[in-house]
Amino acid sequence: MKKGNWPKISIITPTLNSSRTIKLYFEAIKMQKYKGSVEVLILDGGSIDNTLDIAKKYNSKIFFNKLKTAESGKALGVKKATGSICAFIDSDNVLTSSLWLEKLVKPLVKDPAIIASEPIYFEYRKTDHWLTRYFALIGMGDPINLFIGNYDKYNYLNSRWTNINLQQKEKKGYIKVKLENRIPTIGANGFLIRKGVLDAYPMNDYLFDVDVLEYLVKKHPIFVAKVNQGIIHLFSGDVSTFTRKQRRRIRDYLYHYYYKNSKKTENSLESPFIFWGIVRFIASCLSVFPLIFQLSVGFTRRRDVVWLFHLPACYITLFVYTYETVRSLFIKEEYSRENWKQ
Repeated sequence: MKKGNWPKISIITPTLNSSRTIKLYFEAIKMQKYKGSVEVLILDGGSIDNTLDIAKKYNSKIFFNKLKTAESGKALGVKKATGSICAFIDSDNVLTSSLWLEKLVKPLVKDPAIIASEPIYFEYRKTDHWLTRYFALIGMGDPINLFIGNYDKYNYLNSRWTNINLQQKEKKGYIKVKLENRIPTIGANGFLIRKGVLDAYPMNDYLFDVDVLEYLVKKHPIFVAKVNQGIIHLFSGDVSTFTRKQRRRIRDYLYHYYYKNSKKTENSLESPFIFWGIVRFIASCLSVFPLIFQLSVGFTRRRDVVWLFHLPACYITLFVYTYETVRSLFIKEEYSRENWKQ
C-alpha cells in the first residue's frame, strides 16, 4: 500500500497525573512505523505532576480538559482531531509492536463496511505488576463482567474474547464481527474508529466507551474488526488503587446514566442480561465455590499466583458496588478527581 493511501490518525488520550505510565505510552507510539501521519492529542484535566512536561517532550498537542474525566477528555479530543481515524489509547496503554497502528488500521482501509477496530487481547507478560497480569488474564478491568458476559478482550477462563453470541468471520489478521443487538464493551484500550462516524454522533461534553456503537446498532447492523494484536494495560497501584477505581467506575456510571442524563442503554442495569449477571455474581460471592472454581480453572490454563486475587477482587467489587448504589439514593454525584493520579 502506498504511503499516500494510509489515513491520518488522531490519537486521543485523556490524562490526569499520569506520569507513572505516560512515558512508556509515548515511547511505544514513537517507535511506530506507520506510513501515514499521526497526531497525538493530550486532553489533560489539570495534572500537577510532570505529565505535561513529558507530553511536551514528545511534541503532542495539549488541550485543557476542564471537566477532568476521561469521558469528557475523549469528547474534547474528537472535536480537536484532524485525522480521518480516531484512536482512543489511554495513558496507561502501551502498544506492543512497531506495526501496531498499521495492523489496526488495515481492516478499515481494506473493508469500507468496517467502521472500527481494536486489539483482541491484553498482552500478558510475566515481568509486569501482579495486578496488570491478573487483569490481562481475565481480559477485563472489572471482574463482575465475567458474570454479565460483557467484555471485549481474550479471557483465559473460557478462551473467548466475549461471551456474547455474535456473527464472526475470520479474515487475515483479524475477525470481522457483525454487531446487531447486544454488544460487548468495545470502545477503549486501543479502539480505532472512523472520524466520520463520530461526527455523525450527537455528542455532548462526554463520550462514553460503548455509546457510539450502541447508538448505531439501534439504526442498523454495523461491522467492527477484532485484530490479532494485543495491548498492554498497565495497572499502577495496589489493592487500594483497585478499590478506588471501582468506586469511581460505579459512581460515575450511576451519576451519568441514571441521574444526570437519564440514559438507558442496552448496557444499563435494567437490561435483563445485566440483571441476571449481577444475580449470578452475588450468588457466586455468597457461596464462594464458583469463584474458587474459576481461579482453579484459570491457574490450570496459565500458572500464575495472581489468580489468588480473584476472590478479593470479587468481594471488593461486591462491597463497593453495593455501598455506592445505596449511597447514590441519597447523594447523587460523580467521583471527585481531586488528587487523582494514574
